[in-house]
Amino acid sequence: MPPDPSLQIRTAKESDAPLVLDFIRKLAEYGDISSEATVTEANVRAALFGARPVAEAILAYVGSEPAGFAVYSFTFSSFMGKPGIYVEDLFVEHQFRGRGIGKALLITLARLGRERGCGRLEWSVLNWNEQAMEFYQDLGAVPMDEWTTFRLTGDALESLASSGENHLQDELSPAKKVTRRAAVTRGPRHA
Repeated sequence: MPPDPSLQIRTAKESDAPLVLDFIRKLAEYGDISSEATVTEANVRAALFGARPVAEAILAYVGSEPAGFAVYSFTFSSFMGKPGIYVEDLFVEHQFRGRGIGKALLITLARLGRERGCGRLEWSVLNWNEQAMEFYQDLGAVPMDEWTTFRLTGDALESLASSGENHLQDELSPAKKVTRRAAVTRGPRHA
């Protein structure tokens, strides 16, 4: 089905932070993982529009109604030697599904990837969401069955970050780096 002629997709701007947050919460509710969505509007603003943005977002509108969104960030494939795009979130409001909006969002991201020299576009999907998996496979996407995602959060992340902290901080401190660099540059002199 061709996309709705009144469909518009645009880059999110800072004033869209409340809308992006609303879409994130709706996606979490749809996935039955609302308890995991602890994000705040301030988090969204910082991540997308702060001094050091770590992600970007696009919004889909049908006429003047917000219909869907995607949040994405850039990755790097050392095997390909190219950047990639990772789609963190993709969501279309229920009343707008089946109108080509999800596909239009992915086409927009694929074109952005092509413009920026990306070698791949990838995302994750909940195992129970067979309808989404069929949709993605119809687009030509391939499930990466041989890969398993690992994640550290909360206490486990803090524990790993704290492991050997004093030694690592000492080794990676700016003063230590300068001393190490100076020693390498001075090195042994050969006549």
